[in-house]
Amino acid sequence: MARADRPLSPHVGIYRWQVANTLSILHRATGVFLSIGALVLAGWLISVASGYQAYARVNEWLMGPFGALLLLGWTFCFFYHLCNGVRHLGWDIGLGFEKERARRTGWLTVAVSVVLTLGFWVVAFGSQGS
Repeated sequence: MARADRPLSPHVGIYRWQVANTLSILHRATGVFLSIGALVLAGWLISVASGYQAYARVNEWLMGPFGALLLLGWTFCFFYHLCNGVRHLGWDIGLGFEKERARRTGWLTVAVSVVLTLGFWVVAFGSQGS
């Protein structure tokens, strides 16, 4: 039995939400979403090997509005996970632990991920006309 006079663990409600919390959760969520994307990529590759009809069906779904939104999301997740991984490499060698620097590099990670995602899609759609 637990003793009543024993102190309780601090509750989440007493902590102020910080950028680090969000980035940590986002890193985990993007990892899960990338894993799902890997399964979709495997399905697309299987459809290529299965013949034209299977490929056309999967490709039509991926090029539709929902599929395009997923592809955009996976692209952001890829770049975010990559940029945050580089940030973590800095931490592994002992750089960037100062509170202000960690906050700045967190926002920089998000900003660079958005820019890389948009740049990727501009290049991808720009090369379709050629």
